Amino acid sequence: MADAFDMIVIGSGPGGYVTAIRASQLGFKTAIVERSELGGICLNWGCIPTKALLKSGEMYEHLSHMKDYGLSVEKASFDFGAVIQRSRKVAAQLNAGVTFLMKKHKIEVVEGFAKLEKGSPAPTVVVGNRKLTAKHVIVATGARARTIPAIGLEPDGERVWTYREALVPKAAPKSLVVIGSGAIGMEFASFYKALGSDVTVIEMLPRILPVEDEEVSKAAHKSFEKRGLKFRVPANVKKLSKTKTGVAVDIEIGGKAETLEADVAIVAVGIVGNVEDMGLEALGVKIDRTHIVTDSHGGTGVPGLYAIGDVAGPPWLAHKASHEGVHCIEHIAGLKPTNLTSPIPGCTYTTPQVASVGLTEAQAKEQGLEPKVGRFPFKVNGKAIAAGETDGFVKTIFDGKTGALIGAHMIGHEVTEMIQGYVLAMTLEATEAELHATVYPHPTMSEAMHEATLDAYGKVLHI
Repeated sequence: MADAFDMIVIGSGPGGYVTAIRASQLGFKTAIVERSELGGICLNWGCIPTKALLKSGEMYEHLSHMKDYGLSVEKASFDFGAVIQRSRKVAAQLNAGVTFLMKKHKIEVVEGFAKLEKGSPAPTVVVGNRKLTAKHVIVATGARARTIPAIGLEPDGERVWTYREALVPKAAPKSLVVIGSGAIGMEFASFYKALGSDVTVIEMLPRILPVEDEEVSKAAHKSFEKRGLKFRVPANVKKLSKTKTGVAVDIEIGGKAETLEADVAIVAVGIVGNVEDMGLEALGVKIDRTHIVTDSHGGTGVPGLYAIGDVAGPPWLAHKASHEGVHCIEHIAGLKPTNLTSPIPGCTYTTPQVASVGLTEAQAKEQGLEPKVGRFPFKVNGKAIAAGETDGFVKTIFDGKTGALIGAHMIGHEVTEMIQGYVLAMTLEATEAELHATVYPHPTMSEAMHEATLDAYGKVLHI
């Protein structure tokens, strides 16, 4: 006999577990199915442990600049095993937190791999020997690293890594090739460079961090090179081979062949949705390039079946998954849900950090808008100068006709903590008038955000 629920969520990443919590809050009898660890990839093998590693790398790198602050440090060193252990401890702590939240909200956790069969009013969920039925089923199975075995881009756990292997190596490689310069690739490049690895990044597109505004991409490239990172851009990877001592990566750049050798290669060439072996196709679910096609509320077209998060397509961000999940469950409950098209920020936790929301300048022009662009560098911001963090700038983009803020792009120290100010402004549909009238505390690096909005209208004060 099947166990009956009101709501079943498949996958417990930041999309799945948040969805389950909101379902419980709204009175749904809820179960969540997880084949591995509560919290999913993001908490256990992605967002959180990488940030722990990056913080260790940042702290170690700062030690080499202590003279700039009138300080001195003798014989700084690091214990790589302890760095990795700290990262795993942070992930374990948050995993325990999600376990607690499931108990608090009386959500039944079902361990195992979920398969879907025809059922009514929603598909039946089969986990091992158990059958679960519900009025609604939400697929939140996430995604995994894309590999290309045909040219050797496939992890072996020793010399070829994806993000998962890069989080728990036995030792830091002396030399490293990173294939792909998106957020994941650049974060690992930044971390290993901080600990002294010789790092080369390969990108097939004309610039690194290709989804970012072009000015930010160029500034990031320049900053990373100052730190000692090397780049091959644009370059096509033809083949990755294992050698006696490491790996050899054959590339084509500028019409010429080149081979890069290193101890280890990290493959960061995108992701694929986790849609296999669940029975989705048999139910009639439409899948486009490994991602479930959904409507504006997460519906798949199959009665009672929804999908949210990475498995439902871009942007592949944890906070987008949580937002979609809350929207989906509130729609199911008959509430007026949060706006699914709210601006979604993107953050890259390199040194320096990169953060953005909304349209790039190029995208605004492509859409036929008349953008008014403002910029302000941290090198003339008082707090940045005092903190010794003058690298980077803030760029704002307004619609020239309406005055609406339509994009913001930042590179610099802790800009991932500042971008939310612009996200809130865009969500509230603020124009230049409200942003110009906003009072920013002094001295803060966030004052550069105000100055960039002023600059777009020829009112900048401190340049």
